[in-house]
Amino acid sequence: QVQLVESGGGLVQAGGSLRLSCAASGSIDSINYMGWYRQAPGMQRELVARITSGHNTNYADSVKGRFTISRDNAKNTVYLQMNSLKPEDTAVYYCYADRIVIYSMRYWGQGTQVTVSS
Repeated sequence: QVQLVESGGGLVQAGGSLRLSCAASGSIDSINYMGWYRQAPGMQRELVARITSGHNTNYADSVKGRFTISRDNAKNTVYLQMNSLKPEDTAVYYCYADRIVIYSMRYWGQGTQVTVSS
């Protein structure tokens, strides 16, 4: 099992910044992808950004140039630096980790609320 604990959400004005953190513990060997999804009220959960253990990254088009994902493998922690926040970034942000042993299993954090006021 992998446990993911998120922190860093909150309320910020449009144009502001927040940094989310997600610390993994437990059976952390063989974790490949880590990343963030978000879900706004009434909307489907969408991928925001992801990063491999080798630090290759992917971003949703809506956050490119504003958000940066990074990973500290020594601390088993992934970060999401969010700059130039917009009201449409308001959502619950969920950290995830994909652990591949024989097959891939996905683990989720509990979610952290990000609210951007206009």
